[in-house]
Amino acid sequence: MTGIGGVEMGAQAARSRALAVLRVRSRALAVALLPAAAAVILLVGGSTGHLAGGGWDVLRWIVSVLALCVLLAAAGVALVVARSRPAVTPTVTVAEESAPDLYRMVRDLADRLDVPAPSAIALTPDCDSWLEDRTHPAHGPPPAEKHHDDLAGPGGPAHRRSATAPVLVIGSPFLWWMRVGELRAVLAPVVAGTGPSAHPDIAAARRFIRGLDAAVAVASAGRRDPLSRVACAGLGWASRLLLRSCRGHAAEMERGVATAAAERAQAVDYGLRIVAQEQVGLAYAGWDRLLTRVALPAWRMGRWPSRLDVGVVAALTELSRRDRLAEGFASRLGERPACDLLEEPGVMDEAVSLLAARLFHGGPAETGADWSPVGWEEYPEEVVDRTWRTDAARLHRVLDTLGVRRAAEGAAPGTDGPTLARVLDHLTTPDGASTAPLTAGIDAHAATETENGPGTPSADPDASRPPADDPGPSRPPYDDSDASRPPADGPDASHPVYDDPDASHPPYGDSDASRPPVDDPDAPQPPYGDHATPVPTTPAEDAEDDEDDLADTTARGAALAAGLTAQLAREEAEARPAGAHALSSAPGPAAGPDAALWDDRALPLLPLQPPRTGREILTAHITAMVCCAAMDTAGAAPALDWLDGPSLLFDGARTADLAPSVLSLVEAGDPGPLRAWMTELGIRPEKPVRLV
Repeated sequence: MTGIGGVEMGAQAARSRALAVLRVRSRALAVALLPAAAAVILLVGGSTGHLAGGGWDVLRWIVSVLALCVLLAAAGVALVVARSRPAVTPTVTVAEESAPDLYRMVRDLADRLDVPAPSAIALTPDCDSWLEDRTHPAHGPPPAEKHHDDLAGPGGPAHRRSATAPVLVIGSPFLWWMRVGELRAVLAPVVAGTGPSAHPDIAAARRFIRGLDAAVAVASAGRRDPLSRVACAGLGWASRLLLRSCRGHAAEMERGVATAAAERAQAVDYGLRIVAQEQVGLAYAGWDRLLTRVALPAWRMGRWPSRLDVGVVAALTELSRRDRLAEGFASRLGERPACDLLEEPGVMDEAVSLLAARLFHGGPAETGADWSPVGWEEYPEEVVDRTWRTDAARLHRVLDTLGVRRAAEGAAPGTDGPTLARVLDHLTTPDGASTAPLTAGIDAHAATETENGPGTPSADPDASRPPADDPGPSRPPYDDSDASRPPADGPDASHPVYDDPDASHPPYGDSDASRPPVDDPDAPQPPYGDHATPVPTTPAEDAEDDEDDLADTTARGAALAAGLTAQLAREEAEARPAGAHALSSAPGPAAGPDAALWDDRALPLLPLQPPRTGREILTAHITAMVCCAAMDTAGAAPALDWLDGPSLLFDGARTADLAPSVLSLVEAGDPGPLRAWMTELGIRPEKPVRLV
């Protein structure tokens, strides 16, 4: 009785709040009709002779014109609210023929919960699951061809009901990490949300709020002509006012829906759901680590891992073995994984992996020469090795720009190749001997970029360089112009919630968790998937942050970091037109992302990390140079660590203690710890290394 009472109380609370939202809509309509009603009264009074006279005639004209203007404005706002295309979450649609077992499990779960079954199933590269309403005409599939016997068939009414049900969105890591029973237990409260969602008042309230949110997005779009700007300003003001009026009621309505769904789902696999929630947190930790440590380096190289979900299983397996987070891990492996519910898990994994690369990095929609898939078995050679050698080549190009000698001190005659000793000698030279010329060189280089633009060569290529100790060509013979360059990160776009009237958001309907409103409608909202999204900053703030970051480094280290940052910016500017903001083409097969449902002109929508600081860039490039020297002179090998990303192997064992030694060189100019580390492993810094 307690569960049934909780369901009824939650549903009743949700319906009452939905009616409150609809009352706001009715009040807005009444306000829009009020001038028209006053005009009708004045016109009727004039026609009957009760309101006669010159003053009444003038008032009639004024009120009539005002009523006409208000009606036109209200009609325009209502038309935009009704016809605007609400935002949806980027997903990969799972056709029923490609996952009949998954659809059967969801329908059986809906029957046990006595709620309507979801109309479709989609996958998203995130550790979450929710219901999403896609009943808007712009989101639905093309209308099917009608036949005369459609209405006579017994499946006609059921088909119409399923067409209006929400779509079940499942996080793809759940399918690969969880067992079938765990997935069913986790999805039970989500599927239970289709019951309250089918209520007419709740559905109407949600449509109204989504329409207002889409209208705000339309009003926020850039317009150049003054008339459009004025109209959009009025549309935005009215939509935001209505959203603020509905905000509290909408949040309480969603809480009621979540309460009713949770109470209803208690009767289905309640004990197993408690155990499965532990796996949800573990899956999120492994997924976040995989994206930031493993996938991001590959995306920067123009390669996208095609089996991210398989990778998250490997990462979680490694995490469980290291930290012993899963006590019953061995017994879980013997159960049937949820990905077996798919007919072709590899195809789905590839489609979700490409969608993740587009969302989190901004890659193109299709594969090409500069954007191709990579398998996990190819990752060490195709990503780790090429990343290190590309960074090492960039490091030596910047040293050439700064006029640093190519031959290390004490080197044999004719040894002018790219060596690690060159980097060590440059960063450990006393600052007083070269601080002034190096700073002058980097300042002149920045001034040249200010005049000519980023990536534009100056008229005199040697004007901004300090005199080199060793005469020779200005460019080394080991150019890496053929190296693949990662697409540049686009503008930041967080995933807003429906409480924010200043941004468009995907339709809400998550029955698994309630989402309270925020107090300030203009406040920044939490990003989609809880990934940290950097706050946009101005160039002046970025420069100030870089100066603070490099304050504890040596003068030569700061100059080298500034040169590397500028070089990376030029490469990203050259690569951006080719892929970062490329518009997607027509939607592909059923297993591809739903490109027709969302706007991808501002990719990446969800950047994983803020831009790297100068110290981080310098540290990464020196580490890459050390790893190249280890591979070419000591027989080390590149490898993939599922939790930490690229790693270096000596005799099959992962190396350690490299990061503190590199930081000692970067921050204090002390090469002692790094030289001791290299001596112990037999690395020879004076030997040239192979670059890309």
